[in-house]
Amino acid sequence: MLIPIKHENMEARRWPVITLALIAINVAVFLFTMSAIDDESPQLGEIKSHILILAALHPELKMQPEAQQIVDGFKRSHPDQWAHVQSPYRDIINAYDAKIKLMEDTSKLQGEMDSLTTQFVSLQKVSIVEQYAFVPAQPTAISYLTANFLHGGWLHLIGNMWFLWLAGFVLEDVWGRWLYSVFYLIAGAAALQFYAWSNPGSITPTLGASGAVAALMGAFLVRFPKMKIEMAWLFLFRLYRFKAAAYWLLPLWLFGEIFYGSLFGSSSGVAHWAHVGGFLFGAVAAVAIQHSGIEHKTNKAIEEKLGWTNDQELEQASSMMEHGQLAEALPLLTNYVAVKPNSLDAWNMLKQIHTRQNNTKDYLDATVKTCALHLRAHQVEAAFQDYAEFVDGGGKMPAATWLELCKGAEELQEFDRALSEYQNLAQAYPGERQALTAQLSAARLCLKRLNRPQDALALYQTAAASPIPHLDWDQHIQAGIKEAKAAMSTGNAAAAGAQ
Repeated sequence: MLIPIKHENMEARRWPVITLALIAINVAVFLFTMSAIDDESPQLGEIKSHILILAALHPELKMQPEAQQIVDGFKRSHPDQWAHVQSPYRDIINAYDAKIKLMEDTSKLQGEMDSLTTQFVSLQKVSIVEQYAFVPAQPTAISYLTANFLHGGWLHLIGNMWFLWLAGFVLEDVWGRWLYSVFYLIAGAAALQFYAWSNPGSITPTLGASGAVAALMGAFLVRFPKMKIEMAWLFLFRLYRFKAAAYWLLPLWLFGEIFYGSLFGSSSGVAHWAHVGGFLFGAVAAVAIQHSGIEHKTNKAIEEKLGWTNDQELEQASSMMEHGQLAEALPLLTNYVAVKPNSLDAWNMLKQIHTRQNNTKDYLDATVKTCALHLRAHQVEAAFQDYAEFVDGGGKMPAATWLELCKGAEELQEFDRALSEYQNLAQAYPGERQALTAQLSAARLCLKRLNRPQDALALYQTAAASPIPHLDWDQHIQAGIKEAKAAMSTGNAAAAGAQ
């Protein structure tokens, strides 16, 4: 069993109130409905099975629309089972089946069908599952919303809520609350609709937040493809932990859902195709959001809300700066960032003070801090602006922040820019561990993204000869050298063939 524990970015700029609210609503709804659902499910299931048995043994009976929907839906979604129930040579299913087989009076059989339908309609009107879960064969408008907040058990709820927390709060942080809320609700409906397309005749109610949560996972993959996720693997009563990047772990999960959905369909009791539909919707929507400029505008609005206008101390410091009282504002802001070190606005104000006081050293220190904060907020372009100001000021970016900046360029798919910065970092810090990391990252880019195996080979060989201790990476380096040589041989063979 694989269980995600956490990922690299477990911090946000503000409280994820929407994610917490969604979790609270799901838990509250579950606590309010679990007893009723547990009580009604056996009754409804029994009546439906009796209607199916009766209709299969006596197709000449007249059925009311409610019973007809049950039978037609079962025929479409489970044709093999329906044929088996109809077979005169099958074994007795249960006591009710035996009872019906002994009944020959048509009027009594018709009365039994009418009685069962009446019982079903009566229970259906007060059933939480029948009214608010999603039934592909007969979906209702409200069920596209309500089905996402119903759960069938504690494990079902806890699993969905844990995934919702891990993927949700970081997306809420970068997208903003209103956009994240709209996305979540639409994603849940889209996942259910995809499930309905894949199981058009199913009469089995579907419930749970897993479709919407799968959409968050798809969006997480697009938005944070390189983020490492720490996993726990329970195997033979032992727990193993490892980290894996989202770009291969989440697609692996998706392929598993496609496999099980194709193999079992709706018979497994898990709506695999709702997961697939939600994941694909989330990925496509995240690409659209990322390229539409909405995310940039949302982030700007968030920064404004988190700005000094909502904080008396920052407002006071700003007023001092406007009146030229830089010496008075400086200790106020210094004390402020000591308590709130992640306040981007406070650090920006400190930058302004240091600039006006010609204090280059402190200005550069503050710029490094704003660069790191912009990277944490996944505002890579803003971080590069800080970096440009830092370099213009004559500074040498700390290796750890510089390495994150390089990764940010990769996140933007600016591979040439990332390669250049990786190489500059390696040259600037030849004796640091980050330099070796930068060399290996540059080699990987040359080999995997830029089709430059010769440069990749040179970088891998330089890393192999590095005086920096790297026994833990030696296997990776040797594999890179081998792969680069193979790519060069393939390229040379292709060039010779072209001649």
